Amino acid sequence: MVKIKKRKLEGAEIPTSSMADIAFLLLLFFLVATTIDVDTGIGLTLPEYVPPEQQTFAKMSKDRMAALLINQNGDVLLNKKQISIPQIKDNLVARIRSKIDLPKNKKLVVSVKTDRKTNYNLYIQALDQVKGAYFQVRKEYAEAHFGKKVSDLSKEEMKELRDKIPIIISIAEPEVVKK
Repeated sequence: MVKIKKRKLEGAEIPTSSMADIAFLLLLFFLVATTIDVDTGIGLTLPEYVPPEQQTFAKMSKDRMAALLINQNGDVLLNKKQISIPQIKDNLVARIRSKIDLPKNKKLVVSVKTDRKTNYNLYIQALDQVKGAYFQVRKEYAEAHFGKKVSDLSKEEMKELRDKIPIIISIAEPEVVKK
């Protein structure tokens, strides 16, 4: 009688020789396919450079100026009256509306001035409120005069809207804190 030796069966194996290649290709695919959000900063239109010897300063009437001051403690003053940041928009909307039919050199100018140690986040929130006031008045004007949303206006209508309600924001140089 011949004895047959039983062979021990080995467990099934997964071939791993190409696993590194697959992992590398997946990593490469996700690196190429992913978009990276880049902060572009604040969209402000800066005035043209004027040499100091050619600079002139015009006197401006107080009814044309809205002075917004933000100190290092986060206190906000609009024309020397203390308000909170969410109130900026409501206070400016009525003043912007009242200047719509005036010529461009009589429109409202919002002057934003901060302290050197003002929290940057508060400064941005205040600027957002000021721009929001202008955008709200533009929206109301577009609906009342053109019967359309601002986004649906033609180029000519948009030019008229910008001429009627220009966004005039003066960002004053921060003051140095004296100790």
